[in-house]
Amino acid sequence: MDVYEVIGKRRDVRAEFTGAPIADEVLHRVLGAAHAAPSVGMSQPWDFVLVRDPDTRTQFHQHVHGERAEYAATLTGERAATFERIKIDGILESTLSVVVTYDPHRGSPSVLGRHAIADAGLYSVCLAIQNLWLAATAEGLGVGWVSFYREEYLQSLLGIPKTVRPVAWLCLGPVDRLQEVPDLERHGWRSRMPLDQVVHHERYSAHTG
Repeated sequence: MDVYEVIGKRRDVRAEFTGAPIADEVLHRVLGAAHAAPSVGMSQPWDFVLVRDPDTRTQFHQHVHGERAEYAATLTGERAATFERIKIDGILESTLSVVVTYDPHRGSPSVLGRHAIADAGLYSVCLAIQNLWLAATAEGLGVGWVSFYREEYLQSLLGIPKTVRPVAWLCLGPVDRLQEVPDLERHGWRSRMPLDQVVHHERYSAHTG
């Protein structure tokens, strides 16, 4: 696949994981792609925690579904009915999970390029996540980003220092297929906006229609 095909094929996977093993060399390539991401001041502020233990994953799964229930309680009517149909994670079905963290002190005290934009390091971690996601897709793997959790809980669960921020819990593994249409679009939660609605020329301008 060329890069545009991989970008178009990539999906946030939840229900399609098979649980089959990942070859060590494939996992190494995917993590290597993540580690090759650009970073502000060459700080490389990311770490990757590989989580295979079933008990740890079960504990996290229970926490996530507690948060899911809390969010569901804020919805009513059609929105509540739509959300009820949406699967939010593949924590137990995927082969393993990769927790990506951000260490703001990596490369300190003088991180070149971060003096005016404090979040530039966090953006760097997001680039590493995108690299991982695209490499995994090229390898025939699926990735699912779980976002229904409290950061403090995840820090405690995995022994992450309070100075290090967990940015993403990623479910990773072989899949039986990748959906052609993203889950949230298939379930009617939201549709993709046309490109021309988000492109501005010279200055930011409010779009109409």
